[in-house]
Amino acid sequence: MRRMGADRTGIGAGCTPEWTCLSLLVAAQTLTPLPHYDVRPMHTAVPLTASARGLRVGIATSRYHAEVTGRLQQGAVNAFLTAGGIDSDLLLVDAPGSFELVAIAQALASRADLDAVVCIGCVLTGETTHDQYICQAVANGLGAINATLGKPVAFGVLTCQNLEQASARAGGAKGNKGEEAMNAAIIAAQAVARVQKLPLGRPA
Repeated sequence: MRRMGADRTGIGAGCTPEWTCLSLLVAAQTLTPLPHYDVRPMHTAVPLTASARGLRVGIATSRYHAEVTGRLQQGAVNAFLTAGGIDSDLLLVDAPGSFELVAIAQALASRADLDAVVCIGCVLTGETTHDQYICQAVANGLGAINATLGKPVAFGVLTCQNLEQASARAGGAKGNKGEEAMNAAIIAAQAVARVQKLPLGRPA
């Protein structure tokens, strides 16, 4: 390919036509900013906010393995109050087992006066594969509610091999997963609310 000499602008001397065009484009953009651009940031940050003030949250709790799920529920309640929520903004609903959490979570998430849902349960490994079907059904069901309704549904269901492991995660050495689920629900609810209030179009 033949090379081009310098043009009148002095740009592109000794370059191919393609490089000359590229040099001219870069120079033009450098010297003359495009009129529809400005110096504002090109992104919008939605910070994590762990404040329950003004939020209403539903808690669905399986009564199976109640000695574990009761402590998980209390951990969730305590986390809500610690984050600035008030007791009257909690709606507590019992479920006979973890499988039934999906239907109750659907009913709670469908309420316009609730901002988030926390589901609490405990499924232990047994002699059969029953626990696997339960855990998969609950996880898929709660995930579908999240996706279809756009409302946070936190997964506070323990899936442990034995009661000792579950107890360790219900206020024992491994913390309280009910508390963690509530904190996740609060943060997600605040993020969803902020995103819904953002103006359409380019982030501002």
